Amino acid sequence: MRRTVDPPAADEEQPTCTSSQPLLKQDTPERPRWRTTRRDFYHDEKLMRGLKPRCCARLGLGTLIFLGLIQLFSVLGGLLIVFVPDGIHRIMHQWGRLGHIGQGLSSWPTDFSRGILPIPCHSHNDYWRRVPLYSAIEAGCMSVEADVWLFREELYIGHSLASLTPNRTLASLYVDPLVQILEKQNPTTQFHPDGNVSQHGVFDTAPEQSLTLLIDFKTSGSALFPYVLSALEPLRSRGHLTYRNGTQTINRPITVVGTGNTPFNLVDSDLTNPHHDIFFDAPLAAMWEGLPGETSTPAPKPESLVYGADIDASLPDGSASERQQQPASGEDLGQGMSGAAQSSDAYTSENSFYASVSFAQAIGHVLYGKLSESQMNLIRGHIRGAHRRGLKARYWELPFWPIGLRNHVWDVLVKEGVDLLNVDDLKGATETDWGSKTGWWS
Repeated sequence: MRRTVDPPAADEEQPTCTSSQPLLKQDTPERPRWRTTRRDFYHDEKLMRGLKPRCCARLGLGTLIFLGLIQLFSVLGGLLIVFVPDGIHRIMHQWGRLGHIGQGLSSWPTDFSRGILPIPCHSHNDYWRRVPLYSAIEAGCMSVEADVWLFREELYIGHSLASLTPNRTLASLYVDPLVQILEKQNPTTQFHPDGNVSQHGVFDTAPEQSLTLLIDFKTSGSALFPYVLSALEPLRSRGHLTYRNGTQTINRPITVVGTGNTPFNLVDSDLTNPHHDIFFDAPLAAMWEGLPGETSTPAPKPESLVYGADIDASLPDGSASERQQQPASGEDLGQGMSGAAQSSDAYTSENSFYASVSFAQAIGHVLYGKLSESQMNLIRGHIRGAHRRGLKARYWELPFWPIGLRNHVWDVLVKEGVDLLNVDDLKGATETDWGSKTGWWS
C-alpha cells in the first residue's frame, strides 16, 4: 500500500531564516585527498624543489658548526694544559719559579747563551742587523764582521760614508758589549775566588770556542792600525784576545783578524803589533795548490765573469780626500793585498788566521745552476793550499739569489772543506735544511 505524506496544515508555522540562524550550507561532496588537480601537483613540485637546496645548505652548515665545535674544544683543551697544566706539564711549565719545584735552580752564572750551539758561519756586514753582534751569537755564528772608518781619531762602524753616525763606533757596538758578555761568562765565585780558571768564550755550550772579530779596514790601513790596536785594549787587558807567544797560538775567547786595507807588513811586525793579537786575512787566490804531481794552476776567470763588486769599490775618487792619508805604494789595495808579502808561503798561522777571496772574482758565475769541473778544481786547490798553511778558507761575495743556487753553493763549499760560510741570511744558514735543495729554481 502506497504511503503518502500529508502536507503541513495551513495554520502550522513554517521555519524561517533569521540573522541568528544562518542558512545551512548546502551539503556538497568533498574531493577525496588522493585526487589532486594539475595545479596542485605543480605547486607541490615547486615547493619540493625549494626545500632540497635549503635542506642541503642546513646540512652543510650543521656539519661546519659541528667540526668547528670539535676544533674549538681541541684548542680549549690545549690552552687548558698550558694555563692549567697537570703532572709533568705543570712541573715543566712552572719549574724554577718562586714557590714552585726547582725554585732558584733555573739559572746559572754563564747562561747568557744557554742552548746555543756554535756553527761555522760568518755574519757578513754584521752591523746591518737589527741587533749587531747579539743576533750573530744567537744564531750560533762563530765570526762577525765590522767595517771600521777612522775620522777625527774615532773608529766608526758602517758600510759606507753615508751610513756613519757619531754613536755607532767600534767600542759601542763590539768592544764594550764583548767585555760585558765575557765578564758574565767568567764570573768570580766561591768556587774559584782567585779566578784561576780557563777563559770561557761567549758560547756556554762550547766555552773553548773563540769568537772571531773580523775588522774590515775601510780607510787608510797604516793610519787605522794603531787606533784599532788601542781600541782593543779593554779586551786585551782582561786576557780575552787570542795571541801568539812566539812559539804557539794561545786561544782565547776573542780572535781579532784584520781584512780590507789591513797592511800585512804591520800585522807581521813585532814593532807595530807587539802583542801579536791581530791576525791577517790572507789572499786565498794566491794559495791554489794541485794534487801531488800537479804543477799547473788553472787559468784565472776572465773579467767578464766578475759580478756584484763591493759597494765601496765604486766610491768616487773624490772620497779619497776624506781619508786620513794618501795611500803609498802597495797600501790600501783591498783584502789580502795591502802590504802583501812577496810569496804566499809567508802567510802562516803565526801571522794569519783566515785566507779569503771573492767568490765572484776567483770562481766566477755558476752557470746552469751547477759548478763546473774547472770551478770545482779551483775551489779544491784554494782550500788545499790554505789548510797546508794552517789557515781557514773563506769565500766572500757568494751568490745570494736564486735561493736554490745559493743553497747549492753553500752545500758544495761545506762538503769540499771550506772552514766558514760567509752569510747574510742568518736564519737561512742556521735554521733551514739548505743542504737538500740543489736546483736553482728551488
